[in-house]
Amino acid sequence: MFSTNINRRYFFFGALGLTLGCSRQSVRAPEAKRVSIVRAPTYNHDLYGILRSILLDHGVAISGKRILLKPNLVEFSAEAPINTNPILVAAAAEAFYSLGASSVKIAEGPGHRRMTLDMAEAAGFFSTIPKFEATFVDLNTDDVQHVFLHRPVSTLKELYLPNTVFDCDLLVSMPKMKTHHWAGATLSMKNLFGVVPGSVYGWPKNILHWAGIDESIVDLQSLFPRQFAIVDAIESMEGNGPILGTSKHTGLIVAGSHPPSVDATCCQIMGIDPGKIRYLTLMEEKTNWSWKNTRQTGETIAAVRSPFTLHPDLRRLRMS
Repeated sequence: MFSTNINRRYFFFGALGLTLGCSRQSVRAPEAKRVSIVRAPTYNHDLYGILRSILLDHGVAISGKRILLKPNLVEFSAEAPINTNPILVAAAAEAFYSLGASSVKIAEGPGHRRMTLDMAEAAGFFSTIPKFEATFVDLNTDDVQHVFLHRPVSTLKELYLPNTVFDCDLLVSMPKMKTHHWAGATLSMKNLFGVVPGSVYGWPKNILHWAGIDESIVDLQSLFPRQFAIVDAIESMEGNGPILGTSKHTGLIVAGSHPPSVDATCCQIMGIDPGKIRYLTLMEEKTNWSWKNTRQTGETIAAVRSPFTLHPDLRRLRMS
């Protein structure tokens, strides 16, 4: 049996030590988020091998899981890199299947065009991805469910969102690295605008603009905790993005399991100060995260930094 005759002095200092120990533990800095930066000079490179290695390196739970790839499909132009390249999407699907995924679907809900499959065909998805139509879900017309937002930072309180994005085990945001004439940069978090269905909210989904673009980015990010981001930064867009900008070759893939950290890393590569991107500062205010607490693996930011041309109204975002 344990004795109940505890010395008061021992009890006081023991309790004090326990309190201080717990206090120190409670203020311990969160572990740094890890982001991979990998060179991929062209779309003819071994993208499958690169993506498979990234997924293994990050220890992503894939075996038996239902994967949903969410590329960025906005407009089509043969002259400008507006959309996620279908070659990268095909390589991602192959990589996930090779690691035991039970299913891999591709889904998008463009904000400008109603004829999604026509645009996908023009962008090369049908010719690049075998049986594309059988694996693709148009999120603009998918069945929806009612979702309430917890502690929203926008004026949104609720949304109707596609069932497909909630039925998967892992949502993989696959944006194109681009500047954005309002948000500064459009990357993995902004890519989630494509899950808001046009059949409910219309085109071009002005509800997200009225509620606050940056604030809506943060609210959508908070709805999907099981994510992985793969940024197509092989051919990027600078200038007046996300549609009217010009091509910029960056030759990179940037990836990680924490989209805000991935986006902050991309901003630094683009020569944009993450501390001046409002949706990232809102994420810092809402969560216990700082963009400075990110660990890059593969290439360093300094080794691949390539400042993007910015719209004149956004030159204030440039890293000093």
